[in-house]
Amino acid sequence: MCKLCDEGHPQDHSRRDFLKVSAAGSAAAGLGLFATRPAEAHDGEGGPPAGSGRPGRRYVIRGGHVMSMDPQVGDFVRADVLVEGKKILAVGPNVHAPGAAVIDARGRIVMPGFIDTHHHQFETALRSFLADGLLFNDGQPHGAINYFQYILGTFAPVYRPEDVYINELFGSLSQLDAGVTTSHDISQIHHTPEHSDAAIKGSADSGRRMVFGYFESAAADLDGFRGEYPEDAPRIKKQYFSSDDQLMTMTMGGEIYLLPQPQVYSESWKIGRELGLQVVAHIVGSFGMAPEFDKIAQGQGGVNGDIGFGPDNLFIHVTGMSDLAWQAMKDKGARASLAVPIEMNMRHGTPPILKAMQFGIQPSLSVDVECTLTADMFTQMRSAMALQRMFMNAKALGEPYAAGFPDLPLLTTRDVLRFATIQGAIDLRLDHKVGSLKPGKEADIIILDAEAINVAPLNVVPGAVVSLMERSNVETVIVAGKVRKWKGRLLEVNLNRLRRELENSRDYLFDAANIPQDLFRPN
Repeated sequence: MCKLCDEGHPQDHSRRDFLKVSAAGSAAAGLGLFATRPAEAHDGEGGPPAGSGRPGRRYVIRGGHVMSMDPQVGDFVRADVLVEGKKILAVGPNVHAPGAAVIDARGRIVMPGFIDTHHHQFETALRSFLADGLLFNDGQPHGAINYFQYILGTFAPVYRPEDVYINELFGSLSQLDAGVTTSHDISQIHHTPEHSDAAIKGSADSGRRMVFGYFESAAADLDGFRGEYPEDAPRIKKQYFSSDDQLMTMTMGGEIYLLPQPQVYSESWKIGRELGLQVVAHIVGSFGMAPEFDKIAQGQGGVNGDIGFGPDNLFIHVTGMSDLAWQAMKDKGARASLAVPIEMNMRHGTPPILKAMQFGIQPSLSVDVECTLTADMFTQMRSAMALQRMFMNAKALGEPYAAGFPDLPLLTTRDVLRFATIQGAIDLRLDHKVGSLKPGKEADIIILDAEAINVAPLNVVPGAVVSLMERSNVETVIVAGKVRKWKGRLLEVNLNRLRRELENSRDYLFDAANIPQDLFRPN
């Protein structure tokens, strides 16, 4: 029986091959986490193309407003996208596709799926718990309910592997529903190898493209329990990520604030680079990270003073860092992921959108934590654009606080669309596969309803997507050629069952953490 939809389906060979799991013998398998995935939804009248994503199966998306996000391909008022198997074969007007199934995209916007470069998916059951909270208690007002004390220090330590699994699966499906075809799961829940296996399997069973970020095990303090991290990285890489031709890849967490510093990050950066993985770290000024970050920027970080930036680095937030560090990021090809709404809400520091642009670094966008804010990319794009334009408008108006701001052009809707698609792919080293609609790339595509009541009449495609749309406009979602959402409904998913499992996980977590459940808790 299918874990997601309670129906019998043939084995999905592509996902089975990609997992490469001889994990039938893993402890997580004993928990019933490794159920067979379905291969295809049952066709019906008006259903999706049969066998989408399978080798040799063709369909054409006809007559949509195509925004390719690739300057060589361009954009089209009306055009077609031909898909065979998992690849895009052609993009343009009147594509010849005899015998191919047809998806009618008239009145729709066709574009690449969104890419989220930083998301803590194991926290899905804790949605909205910290809506009024801050990152940590810094002694200033309003810090009593905070992320480090409650989410990482109280809830995270009581997670069981089955909690990890349902949180990862439900969070992945939710973002898939919102048009996020790729996410970088910053996973900090690796108490045991079974927890790690459950995190990977939960993401895999969603059928979405995922980058698995192997980070420390969350604990009550910065010198606390780190679980199997970082020593379990070679086992995870070999067992699950030995092939590049799969939906999931891996990065290595390399936090520079973990104690004892710098011993921990010296080891994690070394392991990550030996395994050929990107090394990723949260860089937050309010944590006092700037001095150590400057050392690494100068190639003098780590125990032996020999750790420096490289093109394999992705840094998250990057609030409060020096110009020296930003210049080193630019020079060495390091990447930046900004979570603008979270940074503004949780006191990470001012989102460094101006610094990134000043130093010529195109940032990607990320959602961070659903315990505080929504995980859709429409919110991220609007927030980044509004913040940067507020700063630049203040400078143009001569407001005193903006006098020292650099002279930068105003961000446009197309700019932030680029951040949320192709730049995300670049930052996760996936731009050879996804991020734009280009022949030869894998077909990660979303079809957006431009005739909906909140959008019609359509006048400007990038403007409509960024300034008007939200998740209800996401009509169809395709990952590696396979239709995963069709005309507003996720396929192969029993949401009622999964919702009950997530609620059961939530109830257990609150009870085990000894936190009262109160739907109207005072701020």
